[in-house]
Amino acid sequence: MAQVKIYGFFESLKPIQKQFSDILHSCLMDSLKLPEDKRFHRFIYMEKDDFIYPDDRSERYTIIEISMFEGRSEEVKKKLIRLIFERTQAIGFEVSDIEITIFETLKSNWGIRGIPGDELTLNYKVNL
Repeated sequence: MAQVKIYGFFESLKPIQKQFSDILHSCLMDSLKLPEDKRFHRFIYMEKDDFIYPDDRSERYTIIEISMFEGRSEEVKKKLIRLIFERTQAIGFEVSDIEITIFETLKSNWGIRGIPGDELTLNYKVNL
């Protein structure tokens, strides 16, 4: 399981929202081995007055927060980060305009489909 929040300016992200989501999901599938149908992305559009960031970032500055079950190796998480930096360049993002945070939580701290996450039967592996 992985859920993604994407924070950025409406003007920068909305026109490419589908492409951005497709790229992110390809990174999640290739690194975390998520199935194609496990896409959980939320775009959160910020107003200029509410999104404060350093002057060395552009109007495309975007924060990506990924919440996932614990169990992935450091190597797998680093692969995910590198893929996101690499692939978002294809749609005009500089590496300085992307920041990524990964939050891992116990499966038992998730509630999905009416049960705790540690009781789920998944069709993919988490311990990679």
